[in-house]
Amino acid sequence: MSEFKQLYSPLLEGAVWYPAVEWALEGSSVGHWLLESDSLSRRLAAHCRVFSVTVLEQKIVNNGELSLSERALLGMSDCLERTVMLQGDQQSWVYARTLIPTSILCGEESDLAELGTNPLGYRVFNGSNARRDALEIAKLGMPERPIWARRSRLWINEKPLLVAELFLDGSPVYARK
Repeated sequence: MSEFKQLYSPLLEGAVWYPAVEWALEGSSVGHWLLESDSLSRRLAAHCRVFSVTVLEQKIVNNGELSLSERALLGMSDCLERTVMLQGDQQSWVYARTLIPTSILCGEESDLAELGTNPLGYRVFNGSNARRDALEIAKLGMPERPIWARRSRLWINEKPLLVAELFLDGSPVYARK
């Protein structure tokens, strides 16, 4: 297990998620990032010279290892769990955890298990058959210096995935314009 996973995984696991509409983030600089409905990877890539993905871990987890809210959003399937670090110019910006039900890893979606260092967002938002729903936001850390996270369900060909993203301190989400 990587040092990053040991550090950031507990933050996502302990997050208290609230529907995005409860935060009144529209129009704020943070809200523009947290409410993004398209590919976060593409948006991050526009803020650096070199965008990269580091795979921290990828493994199968049984549905008993998922939280109740994760099972409610995905169903009772075992999942492929993929944890990655999204980086801009070699700086870690986003720690992300994706759950992909093993039941969808066939046919057109079989490549989701073999993304390697390719961004999930590039694959999912590559066509018109992708959408995001169930967007939830969590505010972690100290009130004077919060760490924001978001969780959403992505649909590709009407098949669900669940992505949780923790925006790290150096991320463009915190940049002041």
